[in-house]
Amino acid sequence: MLVDDLRPLVESQRPFEWDRLGQHLPYEWIECAVQASGSASIRRRRLPAQQVVWLVIALALYRHQSISEVVDELDLALPTPQASFVSKSAIAQARQRTGAAPLAWLFHESARNWVAQDQAKYLFKGFALFAMDGTTLQTADSAANRKHFGASAATHDRVGSYPQLRAVTLTTIATRLVRDASFGPYDINEMIWARELIPRVPDNSITVFDKGFLSAQLLCNLVSGGENRHFIIPAKSNTRWEVVRGHEGDQIVRMRVSPQARTKCPQLPEFWEARAVLAVDVRGRQRILLTSLTDRRRFKAADIVACYERRWQIETSYHELKQSMLGMELTLRSQTVQGVYQELWGALVAYNLIRLEIAKAALDAGHAPEDLSFIRAFHIIQYEMTWAAVTRSYGKLPMLLTRLRERLKQLPNEKRPGRTCARAVKSRPFRYTVRFLKRDLN
Repeated sequence: MLVDDLRPLVESQRPFEWDRLGQHLPYEWIECAVQASGSASIRRRRLPAQQVVWLVIALALYRHQSISEVVDELDLALPTPQASFVSKSAIAQARQRTGAAPLAWLFHESARNWVAQDQAKYLFKGFALFAMDGTTLQTADSAANRKHFGASAATHDRVGSYPQLRAVTLTTIATRLVRDASFGPYDINEMIWARELIPRVPDNSITVFDKGFLSAQLLCNLVSGGENRHFIIPAKSNTRWEVVRGHEGDQIVRMRVSPQARTKCPQLPEFWEARAVLAVDVRGRQRILLTSLTDRRRFKAADIVACYERRWQIETSYHELKQSMLGMELTLRSQTVQGVYQELWGALVAYNLIRLEIAKAALDAGHAPEDLSFIRAFHIIQYEMTWAAVTRSYGKLPMLLTRLRERLKQLPNEKRPGRTCARAVKSRPFRYTVRFLKRDLN
């Protein structure tokens, strides 16, 4: 939903500059990220590790531009009289030297701080609302990516056309900031990635899950592993329990923990209890919601149903990240495994930057963050970053044109020797199972 107040609100602020981004991403964070991961540049380079961190974040904001264009337009390379531009091979080497660790450190540090900034304004009865769910992304079809990430299996023993990675995120429902994330090879189940996130769920929070995450180990560890950490999750059709007390539509139930789960996690009890609330949607469909919020006076059944109905916002968050921000591209850019991890951590930081700007603008305008258009805010930040890089000095335009001409002269010589990219036609998976008639077999 578009809000007419967004444009005058943004225009009333001073022009976008790199120091404005620095208000959200202080230089000290980037320096600490580089130092903590051991990626600091010892010798002076045109693209030191600190600049590469900004470059990876910018790559997510300018998905339809090449990496060289992003470096040039945002003026990310340090100036030197010896060269007017940075070659593609030098940029690739700078990314390899930096690695993914600084971006991962920066994401976790920034997400923790950004989520806590305005959290008090979006609490639900004293609790922060989160949603946890999984998604997949396709990577470039290189031998390294296919070996590490794997691919989905299609019908007729066909392997997926592109390697895929699987990710699970913890997203704030109110502002849609990604609080935490875990991702890796496609073959690793979402439950395993979710178990990594459970210890990092903040205290005094309510986490809404999809029914695929219904697991005694996951939910019991969530409640017992912190202070006032609760869950809401729909029951499966085959979930069985024993009613302890309550009336129809709002009961306290007891469920048995499977022997297999207790073998994997001996700390689990033999039984665990939850509150079962009947929810009816607008189409008249019924579902049972299981929750650890057992205080009926403080949390009425309607409150629990309302919290669960906001879970869909994490799906919108995935759409904004994968379709809107990454430009409907089929795959990620990177050809290497380390590059894929680096690129995705940078994309998460960039997405949170946009969402943080939206949250700040929404507070000033008196609207909810979901009322402001993500695409409009995304485009405004794109334009402002480009304009800020170009207009730092009006006398800079002749120099930019000169550098452009020099770059055009050198472009034919930038192809790396011995590098081949074989063309291949990707197979499309069958949408329906092929049925063979008897006459076809005769």
